[in-house]
Amino acid sequence: MRHVSLIRKRGAEEAPARAAEAAAALLRKMGVQVTEGRVAPGCEAVVVFGGDGTLLHVAARAHELGVPILGVNMGGLGFLTEIPLEEMAAALEALVRGECEVEDRMVLVARVESGGGEAARFRALNEAVVAKGPVERMITLDTWAGGDFLTTYRGDGLILATPTGSTAYNLSAGGPLVHPEIEALVLTPICPFALSARPILVPGGLEVTVGLARPEEGVSLVVDGQVRRTFAPGDRLRVTKASRPLGLVRSPLRDYFTILREKLGWAKGPGE
Repeated sequence: MRHVSLIRKRGAEEAPARAAEAAAALLRKMGVQVTEGRVAPGCEAVVVFGGDGTLLHVAARAHELGVPILGVNMGGLGFLTEIPLEEMAAALEALVRGECEVEDRMVLVARVESGGGEAARFRALNEAVVAKGPVERMITLDTWAGGDFLTTYRGDGLILATPTGSTAYNLSAGGPLVHPEIEALVLTPICPFALSARPILVPGGLEVTVGLARPEEGVSLVVDGQVRRTFAPGDRLRVTKASRPLGLVRSPLRDYFTILREKLGWAKGPGE
């Protein structure tokens, strides 16, 4: 590996900056070109220092370039940035030698159609959300899966999550945990006005379409935690699986279920 981009958590925190400086020095010592502060064209991997939000901020760009992300956890839970600081040097050395384990993660393509044509397109590693505005009023969303009408949701919105995103907003809204090797799309209504409106998994190969069933104001499309655009009457959101996944570098010292136990505070396993 000859070129790596380093991205650290934005703000005045010193710890991510010091970790990024140490990583840059180590990589340059190994003869690797380092670009700091942006995902540079021609880089072969991205190393992120921060929490999951920092990683999500660069995920779309990394996916566009087809390069994997190694996340060093300097934030909170760290489901995605799973490499602890004390393992950083070993992980970087394995990355440069091509010996690290890279896990493919499903990515969504969210397209907004408006006025008869495509108005916007986004990539989502975690989720795309159609959410109501600050007005205390429910929204009504018609939903189709694979061209077939699914249901009409009434509530605060709808989450369309990947298996990776199942541990994020989806989990807080009562959605299921989904193993990242399962290619499925999770539809989880937000505070639905019906006890029968439950989360549902659909095959990842299906296109899911969402539209407002009636005129509403202040509705937004939020992709990976960032407000992207207003979702207006007549708009259609079409969500599909991207043609290729995004690679995330895994820690060799912990598996998916260990991470769940650690992050969610589940009962420890034998010998832990």
